Amino acid sequence: MPELPDVTIYIEALSRRLIGQKLLKLRLLNPFVLRTVSPTPDELAGRTVLGLRRIGKRIVFELDDCYFAIIHLMIAGRFRWLASGAKTPGKISLAAFEFENGMLVLTEAGSKRRASIHLARGEEALAEFNPGGIEIFESTLAQFSALVRRERHTLKRTLTDPHLFSGIGNAYSDEILHRARLSPVQMSTNLSDDEIAQLRDATRATLTDWTERLRAETGDGFPEKVTAFRPEMAVHGKYDQPCPDCGTPVQRIVYADNETNYCARCQTGGKLLADRALSRLLKGDWPKSIDEL
Repeated sequence: MPELPDVTIYIEALSRRLIGQKLLKLRLLNPFVLRTVSPTPDELAGRTVLGLRRIGKRIVFELDDCYFAIIHLMIAGRFRWLASGAKTPGKISLAAFEFENGMLVLTEAGSKRRASIHLARGEEALAEFNPGGIEIFESTLAQFSALVRRERHTLKRTLTDPHLFSGIGNAYSDEILHRARLSPVQMSTNLSDDEIAQLRDATRATLTDWTERLRAETGDGFPEKVTAFRPEMAVHGKYDQPCPDCGTPVQRIVYADNETNYCARCQTGGKLLADRALSRLLKGDWPKSIDEL
């Protein structure tokens, strides 16, 4: 799922192309992508794009007369920028935003249709799509600390809770926790003041570094390779590959559609975390430490 760095780069690329442009038509190629009934797509036609903004992991198009289009890419949703009148790419296309200077196509790979478009009018209606998480770069250490300790959850769950922190998901939470040298299953209420400061610094540094990296990679072009798995990442998606800091094979915890990646040597004091599937299968044979493994 595109997270804060990826969404930021999308917004910058879209702003360069669309601010001041008139939306000629919003064409729905899959009717289920639109999750609201009012206002209608026809009401947006002919309106000028005044700006773009981010709400969590959502991308918001602001049009004149206080109309908004709110897009959530979810896991497999992506944007493609095509020439005006170009053919949309097959079955993966969900919607096309047609402008005089080009066409923005919302696509989604795979069979599950999770990406969505909501239309709204007025700031009050738009506010309903904000889950309330704070922006990391606009928060103080005291605010960050209070949110981390507000509920007793694992650090992984705490960082990815959109009601607490804005724009952080599965991929960058792995990278943040590795940088902070903290276990993903450490309980949020057990952190010392120094560890919370360490976590905040790692969060800000990780998101800044990756935004700058993606910005340099994209340049003046359009983001074409938006993915949660990048070779430069330290642990996310790197199961069984060497940790870049200590060389120990990266471990993982698999659950549902997601997985948590971590370095046992750097983050858990050498302890192997129980994988919900494999550790139950092996029971007493499950190794307790990275050295045992």
